[in-house]
Amino acid sequence: MKKWMAATGCFLSAAAFFCGCGSTGSTAENGEVYVYNWGEYVDPDAIKMFEEETGIRVIYDEFETNEAMYPKVETGASVYDVICPSDYMVQKMMEKRLLAELDYDNIPNAKNIGEEYFAQTASFDPGNKYCVPYCWGTVGILYNRTMVEDPVTSWSILWDEKYKDNILMQDSVRDAFMVALKRNGFSANTLEEEELRIARDDLIAQKPLVQAYVIDQVRDKMIGGEAALGVIYSGEAIYTQRENPDLEYVIPDEGTNVWIDCWVIPKNAPNQENGEKFIDFMCRADIALMNFEYITYSTPNTAARDLIEEEEIRNSPIAFPDLSLYQLETFHYLGEAGDELYNRFWKEVMSSD
Repeated sequence: MKKWMAATGCFLSAAAFFCGCGSTGSTAENGEVYVYNWGEYVDPDAIKMFEEETGIRVIYDEFETNEAMYPKVETGASVYDVICPSDYMVQKMMEKRLLAELDYDNIPNAKNIGEEYFAQTASFDPGNKYCVPYCWGTVGILYNRTMVEDPVTSWSILWDEKYKDNILMQDSVRDAFMVALKRNGFSANTLEEEELRIARDDLIAQKPLVQAYVIDQVRDKMIGGEAALGVIYSGEAIYTQRENPDLEYVIPDEGTNVWIDCWVIPKNAPNQENGEKFIDFMCRADIALMNFEYITYSTPNTAARDLIEEEEIRNSPIAFPDLSLYQLETFHYLGEAGDELYNRFWKEVMSSD
């Protein structure tokens, strides 16, 4: 879901990782692998290690949202070997027949992924034929204890006029509607128009209180004390608390979205075997640990979690919450009609005065 940087709009080689477009001119012995991932969603050193160990050159591109990624893949405007979409987008890509089945003989390190996470992905990928879990987490409220006097237990606090111009909402159709739907006791996957109208009207009523609709900027604004409350992904909450100890993260009582991002291989991948080698490398315990420590998003790699030295992190209720304690839903792909319905209502929210 993750995801701190906007899409670069160009390919990056590992040696030029996050440092500008272009390559270093190095030549790989065993070909290339084209990777499309969220911004800052892998440790650059892990990419370098993969290249050094395999001789495969990584060509890396970034996206900011699932919705920005999908049309590039669907139209074939750009061709990739490995992509990291979220749960509902994996389901959509499967239904549109855009994904190749994985050869798990080439991904032996998938054994390090906990069974409970494969059970979660099986809800949208029966048999786990198309995806391997990479990161997961929840969506909740991050608040500043020095700026918020009230108990933060419900999504409704985001409608409290006391915090006008101090509220940050996600600039994301599904995340924003999830907040309003859950507040009203509805499913985050509803297709009932009346329920969506209620959520739309709530979001329109909330709009004058919102300082900004953002994605990446929630993190920095909350760290800097520029807002009192923000809707945020749990992995980013861990990072913000390291930078500002006044920040707290909660999952509201009404429940929330639990998301999982997965590695997949497009059907038109030119280097599928190299793509599977890349996924296998990312599933290695030491590499999964590197990535967890770099991005702070929860890892489904139980072997990596066992390697975490800090007990407070290894048992963090933010990074590794007891999911049985909360009312959680995974987003589902709702079909083209569902997409149109949500997008239409979201446009009405955004165009309202």
